[in-house]
Amino acid sequence: MTYSEHLSKQYDAELDTLRSRVLQMGGLVETQILAAIDGFTTGDRELIERVIDTELRVNGYEVSIDNDCSHVIVRRQPAATDLRLIMAVSKTVTDLERIGDEAEKIARMSQKIHESDRLQVQRFAEIRHVGSIAVNMLRQALDAFARLDAAQAAKVVREDIAIDDEFRSIVRQLVTFMMEDPRTISTALEILWIAKAIERIGDHAKNMAENVIYIVKGTDVRHTKFEDLEREAKG
Repeated sequence: MTYSEHLSKQYDAELDTLRSRVLQMGGLVETQILAAIDGFTTGDRELIERVIDTELRVNGYEVSIDNDCSHVIVRRQPAATDLRLIMAVSKTVTDLERIGDEAEKIARMSQKIHESDRLQVQRFAEIRHVGSIAVNMLRQALDAFARLDAAQAAKVVREDIAIDDEFRSIVRQLVTFMMEDPRTISTALEILWIAKAIERIGDHAKNMAENVIYIVKGTDVRHTKFEDLEREAKG
């Protein structure tokens, strides 16, 4: 093996490690979201506390992976696809950290609802439903990142439309609850914040999917019509 081949293999290993660590962080954040939604549904204090505590680990991943990206850029001076990958990794871990923030918000709001024992509003199965959409979007975005699959990434972007529709439906239902019984206002508003956090998780998963398309195609598809984005992903 020549010296240049050795360096090339080291470089490839560094990029693979970066991608693996993003997927590890993604798995941790996915677990955090699922636990937060379960905590809202069940009122399990231990589960809610675990979600809040996990935020420190998520933040640690973001700082560590960003540092690794900086070191690779300084040492290797990447170009073309490799540079796009590293830039996208940095953006992706930011989105994952913000998803973790939203999971923590869900947990803290759930804690507030259950500790105050204000449960006049039904436990709201719609929250679990929209939460499952958000988790599925995150899984698909991570899978698209792992396989660098632009077509699958485009499907994640399409799912964001569904989660926005679900959020608007929840808002309408909560407004109805508040109008029919003013005693539900405090809890309904807290549930609204939880629904908004889940909707934001969908937004971040969509950002991650757009990053995959950027890596593969070299095109920034943010703020473009879905039809154009899908055409670019499949082209």
